[in-house]
Amino acid sequence: MIIKKYAAIDIGSNAVRMLIANVIEEEGKRPNFKKSSLIRVPIRLGQDAFTVGTISPEKIIKMKDTMMAFKLLMKSHGVEKYMACATSAMREANNGKDIALAIKETSDIDIEIIDGKKEAAIIASTDLKTFIDPDKNYLYVDVGGGSTEFTVFSRGKIINSKSFKIGTVRLINESITEEVWNNIESWIKKNTNAYEKITMIGSGGNINKIHKLSGKTTDRPLSYVFLNAQYHFFNAMSYADRISEIGLNPDRADVIIPALKIYLNAMKWSKSKKVYVPKIGLSDGIIKTLYYSDK
Repeated sequence: MIIKKYAAIDIGSNAVRMLIANVIEEEGKRPNFKKSSLIRVPIRLGQDAFTVGTISPEKIIKMKDTMMAFKLLMKSHGVEKYMACATSAMREANNGKDIALAIKETSDIDIEIIDGKKEAAIIASTDLKTFIDPDKNYLYVDVGGGSTEFTVFSRGKIINSKSFKIGTVRLINESITEEVWNNIESWIKKNTNAYEKITMIGSGGNINKIHKLSGKTTDRPLSYVFLNAQYHFFNAMSYADRISEIGLNPDRADVIIPALKIYLNAMKWSKSKKVYVPKIGLSDGIIKTLYYSDK
């Protein structure tokens, strides 16, 4: 038996995460990927990037401190290889590249600022395919803080994929125009109308939380009716009540409503009646990418 340890750092618009995973190799068996540790820090870089176009000095300090902490944790865990990816907030901030260089100097962590297409490709390298029936059609929707990736699968193959500049942090900052919604609606309808039946697969912290609250197992989907009821339930509550009564984290209690809005619209426009939530994301894809690049 061989055990390898990898780390994935996902620098998103709402939070920064580090996933540490063990990959267990046994002769004659497929590698077993097991999560060892997951750390999430809600820095919310998109709050600056999507409003003023520049990440503030205060958040740069938080980023540097977080990356230094991640560096030490990787050392303590004995991580042999890591990959750090930054998405839309760092991509769109005027000082995104400068921040990446500064972090390299202070913590020696290399940050790759990736585009939406590469983000979707990394996510697609996860166990997503194990949830896809080769005889069925799917719309995969990954909602982030600054961007949302849409991918259409049919007969087990990717038919089309597109990233749109819409996300939970952008929506709470009211920086999304009607034109963006119209473009998403047109894209989804154009790419799903040819199929008689579409099932949706959703990923992202917010849909994971909704699925957890539902009490269902991973193999049980959520219905459109359930998601719609949750949307109105949360919308009728105050921000404080979502924290105190439901137990949502403060950085989740505001973005969960716009996230549900994106998922519900995607289901409506694709005529999907249910959504599976496999609880996979960019971090999981990075771990797989690291492992198979070694192979």
